[in-house]
Amino acid sequence: MSTTDVSAKDVMALRKKTGLGMMDCKKALIDAGGDAAAAEETLREKLKGKMDTRSDRVAGEGCVSIVIEGGNAAIIEMRAETDFTARNDNFRALAASIASASLAGADGAVTMSDALTKELDEVRITTGENISMARGTKLGGGNFASYIHHDSKLGVLLQFDGELADDVATGICQHIAANVPTPMAVDETGLPGDLVALKAGEAKADAENSGKPPEIAAKIAEGKMRKFFEEVTLLGQKYVRDETKKISSLLPAGTTLKNFVRLQVGHE
Repeated sequence: MSTTDVSAKDVMALRKKTGLGMMDCKKALIDAGGDAAAAEETLREKLKGKMDTRSDRVAGEGCVSIVIEGGNAAIIEMRAETDFTARNDNFRALAASIASASLAGADGAVTMSDALTKELDEVRITTGENISMARGTKLGGGNFASYIHHDSKLGVLLQFDGELADDVATGICQHIAANVPTPMAVDETGLPGDLVALKAGEAKADAENSGKPPEIAAKIAEGKMRKFFEEVTLLGQKYVRDETKKISSLLPAGTTLKNFVRLQVGHE
């Protein structure tokens, strides 16, 4: 096929779809005999290979996206190489698309379908960056609240049963986002068993080394564990907005916090 048989309109249409240069698009159309679909597929395969070879690039930027629909919700972290791409509308739309699609899946870690992977590859090609869905969680059942920081790099998804005023629910999400230390679980039952065992052993050893009678040492150990649970569990922590209150005191009768997920770009 000659160069004269390729219209500028077809070249522009292919360029718009792939984000590639005019000459690359024109050559692909010529090689494909004018078949726009074949030319597009060729370009995508070619560029996808180039993107795959750049997967070792550091992707330290990105965004957090949260989608809540009825009794399901999802939160995901997307990674990109530059803040420019992380703020790109197509990148943000991709993040929302992945979160929305995951609502139909099972609870737990979000996985990428073939369709979503293709969608991601398209954005990788147009941006020329190593982008990825770093991690995500889908939750089902109950009610939800969320908070995303103004730069979209930190987000919290909260799951609860019962009634919770919007401002209180948002405040708890902001507490999870901002409090130091970051809560590890809703309550002590959600903490890793090995961590609890380790802390209990340390508390017992410290109490026994205090020289106090056994019954007093036991109470000292209990007190140390109680303080530990207050420091690292959401319900035990003092409310970041008002330290005269605990998070547990914000919940009306009949309301329980079930789960929360906190994601910050580039932080585990």
